[in-house]
This record gives sequence, C-alpha cells and structure tokens, in this order.
Amino acid sequence: MSPPYQALRSAQSRHVSVRGLQVHLSQWGEPQPGQPLLVMTHGFMDVGASFQFVVDALARAGDGDGDGVGVGPRCIVAPDWRGFGLTTAPAGTDAYWFADYLGDLDALLDLLSPSTPVDLLGHSMGGNVVMTYAGVRPQRIRRLINLEGFGLPDLPAGEAPKRLATWLDELKTPQILKPYASQDEVAQRLQRNNPRLSADKAQWLAGHWSAQAADGRWHLLADAAHKRINPVPYRAADAIATWSAITAPLLWVQGAETRLDKHWGGRYSHAEFQTRLAHVPQVRQVLLADAGHMLHHDQPEALAAALAAFLGEP
Repeated sequence: MSPPYQALRSAQSRHVSVRGLQVHLSQWGEPQPGQPLLVMTHGFMDVGASFQFVVDALARAGDGDGDGVGVGPRCIVAPDWRGFGLTTAPAGTDAYWFADYLGDLDALLDLLSPSTPVDLLGHSMGGNVVMTYAGVRPQRIRRLINLEGFGLPDLPAGEAPKRLATWLDELKTPQILKPYASQDEVAQRLQRNNPRLSADKAQWLAGHWSAQAADGRWHLLADAAHKRINPVPYRAADAIATWSAITAPLLWVQGAETRLDKHWGGRYSHAEFQTRLAHVPQVRQVLLADAGHMLHHDQPEALAAALAAFLGEP
C-alpha cells in the first residue's frame, strides 16, 4: 500500500443543518473581513474533500499579484452534496432531483454568506448546478468557475415517456454499490477510473470516498439511489435561458484530453456546448494540458494558477 498524500492545508470537518439534512462541509481556514468566501462544489460520485489538492496548490500560489482579492489564506468551503460523502441522504429517497441541489446551495449560502456575494466553483455535476444557480441568483455570485460542467444532451420531447417508464422500472429494482475488501482496492479503482491519478493521491482520496463498515468491507460514501435515471428531461433551451442571465464573470476550465463528442456517442458535441456557452455574457476559457475530466486531480497546480489569476483580479 502506497503512503497517502500529505495535505499541506488541513480541512476542518463540520456539519450544518440545511433543509432538514446534516450537510457535511470541508472547510479550510476562517472567514476574513472583506474577503469573499470561495465555495467549491463536487461532481457526481465525488466528495468535497476531493478539492484538497487544488486547495494546497492555491496555498502554495499565495496571494497572486496582491492587487485583487487573493486566494492564498482565504476561507474555502466544499460541501458534500446530499447523499454523497458525509452528508445525510433524505429518508426514503428513491431518486435525486436536480432542483434539490439548487435548494441546498441556496440555503447553504444563506447560512455561510448571507449578505456578501461569494466566489462559486463547480466541477462536472457541480458545474452544472452552479451555472444554473448563477443565472437564478446572479446577485449572490462575485466570480463563477465551471470545471467541465458541460450540461447534458438535449432530450427530444418524444423520448420523455420512455425515460419516465425507465425510472418507474428502476424504482422497483434495489440499487447496490459494489463494496471493496480494503481501502487499497478502493484506491486501485480510483486509478483505473483515472490513470493520471498518482498512488499517494488515490490512497488519500480512498479514505474520504469510502469507509469501512461492520462487515469489514469498504463501502463507497454514496447513496446507491443515485444510480437511478433522472426522470426529468434536460432541455437545452432552459439551460441557455438560465445561462444568459448570469452576470458574474465566468471562468470555464477544461482538460485538454476530455473528449465530449466521444463520451456522448454523437448525441452531444463540443461544438454544441460552445454554442450554449456563447450565451454567457462574460467568459474566459482555459484549457489545461495533460488533464482529463478530473482536472483538479490531474493538474492542481495549473488549475490553481488559473484560479489565482481569475479570482485575484480587482
């Protein structure tokens, strides 16, 4: 077993009550007067602690050029979405609804930063959530960062009945996430998912991505109900209308090795995504070399440099 990664900036683990749930937060540092909170939201089948590597890289990057807000010692908070990590799953949950992520985020910001706009970052699913939120609550966001939150293929109306039927069928089927014999096996799975992930980081992540249960096996910290299909169709027109209402400057960051066209088998192309992104009023795009979808794991230093430049601007 490889020794785990050693964090440079340790996170405080805390829970807050949000919409009837105990939401777990990884928090680095304490709020500072005159400095906006930086909130990082994770993707599907991930946890807030997943941002540790980029938090450490930001700490090494320091305060940028000193002319802006800076990112070095600032307070950073990364929640676990409902049903992921150490955040509780709603009792009796048989499916997860996108609107609930927005409700959770809105209530969380009311609690953490009720009167001051925040800098809001999201990866993958979290990127999709923060884009929608920034269009609905534009006054709450100072700077917006989307890490590979592409959205989804537009679902034709004719496919809606089939999707709902699939969901009804899946409700009758118990959902199970595979357990693992050891934390080392979890780390090996993470590396299979992402060959760029180093062994030390995989070991560190495995300890936050899973936990040992009474049966002696390591279980992923995620509700298996997440595996069920979302019955609500994704409409590109809705996304475009919401993205058009974003007022905060947006930093879009993508891994150079990400292949959106291949991932969706032709149902959703990178060109189509760029057409949607063009509706956001202020966008800066950054492409990270030698990085795939988990770019905050692949290239935390390069990502930190991009964030420091963007967030540190006056």
